[in-house]
Amino acid sequence: MKQVLTGVSHIATAAALALAALPGLAHADAMSDLADAAKKEGALTVIALPHDWCGYGDVIAGFKAKYPGIAINELNPDAGTADEIEAIRANKGNTGPQAPDVVDLGMAFAPAAKDEKLIQPYKVSTWDEIPDNIKDPDGHWYGDYYGVMAFGVNKDLVANAPADWPDLLKSDFANAVSLTGDPRSSAQAILAIMSAGMAQGAKVGEEGGKKGLEFFAQLNKAGNFVPVMGKAGTIAQGQTPVVAAWDYNLLAWRDGLKGNPPMDVIVPKSGVVAGVYVQAISAYAPHPNAAKLWMEYLYSDEGQTGWLKGYCHPARFAAMSKAGKFPKDLLDKLPPAASYEAAVFPSVDELSANKAAVTGGWDSVVGANVK
Repeated sequence: MKQVLTGVSHIATAAALALAALPGLAHADAMSDLADAAKKEGALTVIALPHDWCGYGDVIAGFKAKYPGIAINELNPDAGTADEIEAIRANKGNTGPQAPDVVDLGMAFAPAAKDEKLIQPYKVSTWDEIPDNIKDPDGHWYGDYYGVMAFGVNKDLVANAPADWPDLLKSDFANAVSLTGDPRSSAQAILAIMSAGMAQGAKVGEEGGKKGLEFFAQLNKAGNFVPVMGKAGTIAQGQTPVVAAWDYNLLAWRDGLKGNPPMDVIVPKSGVVAGVYVQAISAYAPHPNAAKLWMEYLYSDEGQTGWLKGYCHPARFAAMSKAGKFPKDLLDKLPPAASYEAAVFPSVDELSANKAAVTGGWDSVVGANVK
């Protein structure tokens, strides 16, 4: 089986070498060869890609339009990062529709996935424009977009919106505050907890995670924490009036609700954490050429602009902005630049330390079963 999975990629390997080394027509030829090889595979299996997350709905539609011969099989859109990694583990010998070709991971999870040999290296043709501090030098994983932790607030139910994390302990927020996933497996929830810890004066990393757990224990004891996975629907229904989530998710939810109910998106005054998500290809991908073509699309000008449309800052933001490649109207829709000035970008080691603290301590410190 291993020979089948790796041997089929000889066309993509040649294409990747050409993409990395040759400009102009050679690049176009290599892309054409890769696209042909991907179309012969005929499918791509993705996982954990909600259509309202970072503009994924339009990004997927754009890929389908550009490569109509490749069917996209979408697994479990609401899965967390740990679920994605487990899906690779569970399907090592499976070439069927339950085996993901590609994954979109919280950056804290990526080094361990590489160490476990669950992901394979591939460097896209725009590799040099991805900042070095958000990519594996060997190409096993690479940052694709980021946002900052914020609060989504149902204005019909919350009279005085929270300006910062400590506000959430007030009686005004009884039975109101939620996370977007299980803090034992969701990268978004894990980093929300560190954001809360940093707002208490904790350092980035393990200390932030531990202080964040203490904060959520207080929230839970006060009756303010709701152990429900927050999303647009739960905000609209009043089940979770305040949700801590990435700004791009909240902005997309706000747009989707169309004022019913009206929703505020607030970046807290302190503990502003920037979260980078990374792309990777499964080491056991049944469709390795389609997986590589997907990566090329995501890191192309078209794909990166798709993230911006979804309120995310794409990995190539600096290079593309300098080259004037982003439409002004999209840039104008982002929150004010001042919202991002205080943002902290944790290192891989800090992310790993926070993840260990949160996943290991949630049950004993907070004890709420988020579902």
